[in-house]
Amino acid sequence: MHNSGQSLLTSSFTNSWEITGFYLFKMNQLLQVGIRQKALYIPPIALVLEDAELRESTMVLVANLAKLGFGLSETTLRALNRCNPNYHAQVLAQVREVLGVNKNWLPLVKGWDTPTGESGWDHFITWLANIFQVQGTTLACGHIIPANTFPLERYNGCPFCGTPFETNTVLELKSQGSQQRILDLWGDAEAVQFFKDLLGSKTALDATQTDSLKLLLSVYDLPGDANIGMKETRMAVIDGLLFNGQTDRVKTMFSTPHDVLRYLWYKHTGFAQVIEPQTIIKRKESNAKHFFNPLDQSAQAKVSAQTQLKLKYSRQDCLRAASWLNKLELEPAKMCEIMHPKRSMWVRFIRALRLAEYSQRPGFEHLRTTLDLFYREDYPIWQGQVNHFRLRKDREKTLALLKQRPGLFARSLFANMLWFGPEPCLTAFQEVIDQVPARLVFTLNMYAALYFTPGGSRSVKPLGSISKKVPVHPLLAQYNKLQLQEMQMAVEDLCVLAVTKRFAAQATEHRSMYIDPLLFKMPVAIGDRSETVQDLPAALMGTRFPLEGEAVRLFMQWGEGLPAQHLDMDLSCSIAYGNRVEICSYSNLLTPACKHSGDIRSIPEQVGTAEYINIELKVLREMKARYVVFTCNAYSNGSITPNLVVGWMNSAHPMEISESTGVAYDPSCVQHQVRITTGLSKGLIFGVLDVVNQEIVWLEMPFSGQISQNMDHKNVGLLLKKLDSKISIGNLLRIKAEAQHLQLVDRPDQADEVYTQEWGRNTAGVTKLLVD
Repeated sequence: MHNSGQSLLTSSFTNSWEITGFYLFKMNQLLQVGIRQKALYIPPIALVLEDAELRESTMVLVANLAKLGFGLSETTLRALNRCNPNYHAQVLAQVREVLGVNKNWLPLVKGWDTPTGESGWDHFITWLANIFQVQGTTLACGHIIPANTFPLERYNGCPFCGTPFETNTVLELKSQGSQQRILDLWGDAEAVQFFKDLLGSKTALDATQTDSLKLLLSVYDLPGDANIGMKETRMAVIDGLLFNGQTDRVKTMFSTPHDVLRYLWYKHTGFAQVIEPQTIIKRKESNAKHFFNPLDQSAQAKVSAQTQLKLKYSRQDCLRAASWLNKLELEPAKMCEIMHPKRSMWVRFIRALRLAEYSQRPGFEHLRTTLDLFYREDYPIWQGQVNHFRLRKDREKTLALLKQRPGLFARSLFANMLWFGPEPCLTAFQEVIDQVPARLVFTLNMYAALYFTPGGSRSVKPLGSISKKVPVHPLLAQYNKLQLQEMQMAVEDLCVLAVTKRFAAQATEHRSMYIDPLLFKMPVAIGDRSETVQDLPAALMGTRFPLEGEAVRLFMQWGEGLPAQHLDMDLSCSIAYGNRVEICSYSNLLTPACKHSGDIRSIPEQVGTAEYINIELKVLREMKARYVVFTCNAYSNGSITPNLVVGWMNSAHPMEISESTGVAYDPSCVQHQVRITTGLSKGLIFGVLDVVNQEIVWLEMPFSGQISQNMDHKNVGLLLKKLDSKISIGNLLRIKAEAQHLQLVDRPDQADEVYTQEWGRNTAGVTKLLVD
C-alpha cells in the first residue's frame, strides 16, 4: 500500500495522463465513493489544462450528466473544465454505470400503461392448449398460444411462461426529471477525511459505508493514527492489511478472543456479525421452500448450507490464528469467559484450526493454559452470576455486578427496572452512565417510550433473522399507566442530562450555531443497519422523500452478468385502506391506482430484465388509501439474487412509457434506489408511501415467504413507529447548542458552527457528536 493520506493516483503520476488500466480502476473506485456522498472526485493529475471559458467537451459532459439527473456546483464545473476530455468520458461512464444505463430495461409488455386484457382464463386455456397440443402460435420458448387469448403483438416475450425474447441495452434518455443531484468537488483531502470518518464511526457501518471503506482501503494506506471506532469496522481493515501482507499491524487489531472469532467467521461467511450457523442454515432452508411440493428444495438447501459452513484451514492459517490468540493480553480465565457464549462455535474452530496441537509448541503456553481451562470449564461466568442473583431477587448484588459492566447494564436497564423497580436501578445506573457509550445512551432515550407502552407488541430483529413482532414485557402489566409514564420520563431525563453534561464538558470558543432545517428530518444513524448498497447519494433508514407530481413508478432490474436461466424475482406493492389491503403484483396486474408491467420469470443472457409498477397518487387520495408498501421478493428457490436493483422514480413532469418497447426507466427521475449484494432475505420491503403526507419513507425490512402476501402489515407499522422515535440530527445539535450556550441563528454566514445537509449526509462524520 502507499503512504497514508496519499492516493495511488497522485503518488505515481504528476503531469502525465498516461494512466494504465490499473490506475483507471482505482480512480473509478474513488468516483464511485464520491457519487455516494453527492460529490465528484477529481485528482490533481487530471487538472492538466489552463483555466479558461467552458470548453466544448465540458459542455457536452454537463449536458449528458443533466440527462442522467446530475448537476455540478460552480467549483466542480471549473475543475472539470481543466480536465482532459478522457477524464470527462470516464466520469460519464461511471455515472452511467451507477444508474444502469447499459442494462436491459425491457419489461414483458409493450405500452403496459394500457392493459392487455389478459386474465386467469387466458392462462388456463393456454395451459390446456399446451397439454393437448392444439393449434396456435408456437413461440421461441416452445409454448403454444391459442387464438383469442393473449395479444402477442403487445409482448416482448412469452405471456404464458414469462420468458423474454427481446432485449435493448440502448436506453433512450428523456430528461423527464424535475430535480438534479448537484455534485460538489472532492479531492484527495476530502476523500481521506471521509476515509477517516468511516474508520472512526461510533456506530456500526451499514452495507454502503462498508463497501465504500473497502474501496478506500484499496486506494489509501491505513493512517498510522487511525482510531477504529467499531469492532465490525475492524474486519474490513484486517482483511485489507492481510491482503497487503501487513501481518504485524493486524496483531494490534485483536483485543479479545471474540475479535478473532468475528474475523474468522467474517472471512468464512461474509457477515461482520457472528451469526450462529444454525440461523444461517434455517434461513437458507426456509428460502428454498416452494408452494408446489415437487419444486421444494429445502432439504437440498439445508445440506448445501451445512457443507458450505464446514471449516477447513491450511497449516499457515492455523498457525496465524493460534499466534493471534496466544498473544492476547488477557488472563486465561477472562479469555474463557469471553469465549463461553459462543462455546459450540469455538469447539468447531479449535478443532479446525488444530489449536490443541499448536498449543503444545514452545512459546504457546498462554494458549495451552487457556484451552485447558476452556475444556474443563473451570472459569467463572459473569452473566451466570448476574442471572443467579437476579432470579433470587437479590437487588444489591445484581446491581453491583451490573455496575462492573456499564454497557451490559444499559442493554438490560429496562428489564431490570421492571424486575427490581425503577428507583434503585436508575440510581445505580446514574453512577456509571458516564462510562456508557453515547450510542447506547441515545438508544435508551429513543426507545423508552416504545418499551414502556403497555399492551400490543414491539418490532425486533434478532441477529441474522427477519423483523419479528413480539409481545411486550409481561411485567408491564404489574404497573399502572402513570407509573410507566414516570419510568419513561425518568429514563429520558437521565439520558438527556448525561448527554448535556458531555457536551458541556467540551471546551469551545464559538458563540453561535446554524442548523439546516432539513437536518431535523434526518435521523441519527443508531440502531438500524441496512444490508443493501446505495450507489446513488445515500440516505439513512427512516429518511422521508417528499413527492412531486402525481405518479410514483417502482422499478426492479435483475440478472445482469448471469447466463439465461429461470430466475423469478417479483416486484409488488400493497395498498392499505382503512379496513382492507389490495395488492398489485404478478397475480393482479391491474388495480384502480396501480399498473404492473407483467411477470417475467426468466432472464436473458447477461443483460438482465426489468419489472415496473406505476402508482397514481390522485386515485389513491380519492379512494382514501392510507399508505402503500413497496416490496420485492424471490419467487424462485433461494434468496433475492445479488445485484438486483430496486427503487422508485418521481417527477413533477409526466413520466412516459414507451408504446413500442414498454421501457419506463428514466435515470433523471430516480429518487432512490438500492442494490442487493449478499444476504439471506427472501423478501424485502424497501419503502412506504405515506399518501396523506405525500412522502415516501425509505426503510429496509426483510421478510420471509415466497409472495408479498407473507408480509406482515402490522410489523411494518411497528417498524415505522420505531423509526419515528429516533432522534434527528437537528435535535441532537440543539441539545449541543443548549449545553454549550450557543445562540441558534437563521443564516450560515452569521454562525461560528455551521451544520448543513451536506455535512449531515456523511453519517459516519455525524457520529463525532456521540461524545464518549
